[in-house]
Amino acid sequence: MSDRSSQRPILMFDSGVGGLTVLREARVLMPDRRFVYVADDAAFPYGAWEEPALKEHILTLFGKLLDRLQPAISVIACNTASTLVIDALRDKFPGHPFVGTVPAIKPAAERTRSGLVSVLATPGTVKRQYTRDLISKWAQKCHVRLVGSDRLAGLAEIYMRQGFVDEEAVRAEIAPCFLEREGNRTDIVVLACTHYPFLVNRMRKTAPWPVDWIDPAEAIARRAMSLLEPVGETSSESEPDLAVFTSGKVDFATRRLIQGFGLSAR
Repeated sequence: MSDRSSQRPILMFDSGVGGLTVLREARVLMPDRRFVYVADDAAFPYGAWEEPALKEHILTLFGKLLDRLQPAISVIACNTASTLVIDALRDKFPGHPFVGTVPAIKPAAERTRSGLVSVLATPGTVKRQYTRDLISKWAQKCHVRLVGSDRLAGLAEIYMRQGFVDEEAVRAEIAPCFLEREGNRTDIVVLACTHYPFLVNRMRKTAPWPVDWIDPAEAIARRAMSLLEPVGETSSESEPDLAVFTSGKVDFATRRLIQGFGLSAR
């Protein structure tokens, strides 16, 4: 990668604000990099879409984003989008590197002691064959329960913008993750949506017993870093990190949120 390309931004993409969990880790690992965070809020939530339409939507959107932003790399900080369209993105834009976000089933299978693992995800990620293939490949010796939540991503969006969340709603959404079988209990829950780590403290509080909550954000950031050359000398007048919302609308609460992450809205 040339010095010029090393100055190009890293594109972080999600359907909403969930990908900020990955941005947070990437910033720690790559403090000299410039980031552009893209929230496809005009299409949120992705779970409401039919798969063919969502796939075409994301491919079309990325054609515009890559042309406009000229990123060095794109991180799809969204499990639903990654499990659906990451291969198609790589096929359509073969000269551009993409890092996807998929359920952390392999590390969960390696860490579990009880053999009971739950994957907490959106319904779209749960029903995807990609997810089941990960289980077949990495977790054959475990009992993996797939739990699709209709509400958690939306609850996380509310929490991040408004600072509060209905804890009983969180409790109800995570309850199916907890299984007891032959004297063993679920001991790991994979957070297979980048929105969910924002609610992990509420999840710990409302869970029926302690578990290890696996957040893949750092691993995703490290993967992106591994694909990039070191940054050359940076200009003192370098452009700020940006947040782009596809709706073109940024309310006060959202603006305050992204400013807290060091982003300027566009």
